[in-house]
Amino acid sequence: MSATYPRRNRHGSQMRRDRAYTPTGEQDAAIIAGSCQQPERFAAVFDRHAPVIYRYLLRRVGRGSADDLVAETFLVAFAKRRSYDPRRPDARPWLYGIATNVVAQHRRDEVRWCRLLATACDEPETPGHADRVVADATAGSVRSLLAKALAGLAGVDRDVLLLVAYEELSYEEVARALAIPVGTVRSRLHRARAQLREALAGTAVVTVYEEIMSDE
Repeated sequence: MSATYPRRNRHGSQMRRDRAYTPTGEQDAAIIAGSCQQPERFAAVFDRHAPVIYRYLLRRVGRGSADDLVAETFLVAFAKRRSYDPRRPDARPWLYGIATNVVAQHRRDEVRWCRLLATACDEPETPGHADRVVADATAGSVRSLLAKALAGLAGVDRDVLLLVAYEELSYEEVARALAIPVGTVRSRLHRARAQLREALAGTAVVTVYEEIMSDE
């Protein structure tokens, strides 16, 4: 790896950057294109999007693995930057897709984390809509039952569900992130929702689940 590649510190929260290459409002596509000739520019992509990608990975695999996986995500993104579609000004769906593929290589860690959440829940640092709904429901048992239900989903269905319900991506953005048709996003989401509803039937958590999924 070139010495000019922006580096993560030991906390996974910063990369070395040159502020001359981070003009306010510059689109991701322009930054990524520029980084093909000036690799240090890619640091701006990390600075802009690492917090949300870290939050996503924290939710998927827990704090113990999230630091390593966010670093891996941006290493992969850096390596693939020449193939980035310049027609896409926002790199978030692309980065979510890479992060999701990284998680897929660590499915055991993810399922283990879901099961751990059933007994001890780690709070997200930056809650989204779904996190606020669950928090408002007050009970650790809510998170416990949701975690167990999520662990029971097929990995590809869980990917779509979490990107829609927690990361609040549109169907089109999820399709772009995962390189699948929008119709496949819809079918996987439908299957995941049906399985969760069945798993949570007869519990108080089912109403929380319905509220989470209502803000798609």
